[in-house]
Amino acid sequence: MALVSVIGATGRQGLAQIRQLLAAGHDVRALSRSENPDLGPTNADIETRQIDLSDPSTFVPAIEGSEAVFFTHPLQMRATRAELAGALGQASKEVGVKRFVWNTSAWIPDKPGDAFTYANNTTAINALWRSGVPATVFGSVLFMDNLLTNWARPFIMHEDRYVYPHKPHLEANWISLDDVGKIMTLALDRPDLEGAWMNIGGPERLRPPQVAEILSEVMGRPIKYDPCTPEEFGAYLVEAQGDGMPEAERAPFAAGIAAFYHFNNDSPNTPFKVNTDYMQERLPEMEFETLRDWAKRQDWSDNAHRPSFG
Repeated sequence: MALVSVIGATGRQGLAQIRQLLAAGHDVRALSRSENPDLGPTNADIETRQIDLSDPSTFVPAIEGSEAVFFTHPLQMRATRAELAGALGQASKEVGVKRFVWNTSAWIPDKPGDAFTYANNTTAINALWRSGVPATVFGSVLFMDNLLTNWARPFIMHEDRYVYPHKPHLEANWISLDDVGKIMTLALDRPDLEGAWMNIGGPERLRPPQVAEILSEVMGRPIKYDPCTPEEFGAYLVEAQGDGMPEAERAPFAAGIAAFYHFNNDSPNTPFKVNTDYMQERLPEMEFETLRDWAKRQDWSDNAHRPSFG
């Protein structure tokens, strides 16, 4: 049993990591900017500390005393990835953290060719290694839980449409956030994963029409695949963040999301596809959840507890 500090604890990914750490018997410290973080109905009693990822002076006080750290890079801080990963690694090294586990929330380039913004993951991994902290990095390629967000779920539930910026041919290994949390948790007891990185995804490689078919089966009514443009999707994500995003950042953020999905749709590197045979060989403990099973156990209602940007 270890005390694990979870950075970004109030987000969708952090909450799933907390669930899996607690299920495995670990102690958890939730780190966020808020003095009173919203950790949902089941996690309200765990220890909390404040951290401001834009202020490195807060890193050591937040992390000290932890045996491990879980880190998920905020979507809104895309340009500072290497600097932030390196600084958090140095702070963790300073206080004697035994394992730093980073979920990049995106594909890590594993082949030559144009990697677009994904190349930032490579430079950030190098910065993390150079900090000297014992670390493991997972590149989770696409989350099933995105379908529950306020930029996707309302279309499904109120308009019977699965709206996403994927072209019909695009194949993706959707993975549940709970499975990501399980993988990060098992890394704590895997010395062979220290100093390792790997891309992770779910057990099925699905095209958008197949996703719509699964949602139709689970919902008990037809859900139509209705692709939006990457530009429309960028606007949806900006709108979903509400007043939490400053006005000056909204247009550049939307444009960045649009460019990102244009790349995903057309790149020969196929960033949403994972070598599942290799992944399962490296992670034999894992029983990966299918999209169908994940969707069946979700609360799709409007009043379910969810993070504000989720």
